[in-house]
Amino acid sequence: MHIRPRRNRKNSAIRAMVEETRLHTDNLIFPVFLQDGTGIQHEISSLPGNYRWSLDKLLPAFESWMELGIRTYDLFPAVDEHLKDATGSYSYADENFYLQVIRTLKERFPEAVLMSDVALDPYSSDGHDGIYENGQILNDPTLPILGRMAVAQAQAGIDIIGPSDMMDGRVGVIRDELDEAGFTDVSIMSYTAKYASAFYGPFREALNSAPKSGDKKTYQMNPANKREALIEAELDVAEGADFLMVKPALCYLDVIHLLKENFVQPITAYNVSGECAMVYAAARNGWLDFDRTMMEMLLSIRRAGADGILTYFAPEAAKLMKA
Repeated sequence: MHIRPRRNRKNSAIRAMVEETRLHTDNLIFPVFLQDGTGIQHEISSLPGNYRWSLDKLLPAFESWMELGIRTYDLFPAVDEHLKDATGSYSYADENFYLQVIRTLKERFPEAVLMSDVALDPYSSDGHDGIYENGQILNDPTLPILGRMAVAQAQAGIDIIGPSDMMDGRVGVIRDELDEAGFTDVSIMSYTAKYASAFYGPFREALNSAPKSGDKKTYQMNPANKREALIEAELDVAEGADFLMVKPALCYLDVIHLLKENFVQPITAYNVSGECAMVYAAARNGWLDFDRTMMEMLLSIRRAGADGILTYFAPEAAKLMKA
């Protein structure tokens, strides 16, 4: 036997030299939950170490994350129920605390990359990503609201717009609105292949954003479909998306790889709350080694083709990579 692959695994130096996939803090995007008020650091029970933050508590934590080398953040608002309505009008209101937090973070940490969330569900009294009427999600009437929301976020200082709503045509509308308002340098990271997944539970708990009735299967993708992701990606690219995202990540590694093989745009993947919660729960019960499982999961997402990974593990992973 002349070929022995084990010769390239015989010590750590050789293993490192021939390692095909590298994971770096620059690949991490940290989702952060925001809440209006002061003195708030409320832990999400299913996501240990992740919190809903008021601005005063967030600032020192944010500085510590930056010191770990995490430079990109996706910000999500937990909005009080009395501010929600059928059209999500608070999303672009001048007094929106979310926009105020963006302004402050950009002033304090100009080197950080801030990504937003564009969808109606945090602001909607119906809990859907688009306008809900008579049991239907209205696609086209939702688009102007999404465009207005994106411009308000760009005015606040956001670097990357993240439309997570899955309405048809929203990337083009947002791009046109941003360009018309003079924000040609603001990027769009489209939630291109966002599936109607069972793994979103802890996130919806964190933001209290679950739909009040019905589900999201008419606008989020069917988990059984892969080729459909190519259609979504082609449309998003044509409409001006700068990044293409797959959500969730772990059960959709094949979709991440498919988009990586077919598009030149950077591919990102959202290691969603349910995926992370499984690891936290298993580690708490002693069933898995947390550090090793977390890093293997993130590495698999990177190996599949993700250039950026949105993950609640970001601080823990960054600490390990810095050690």
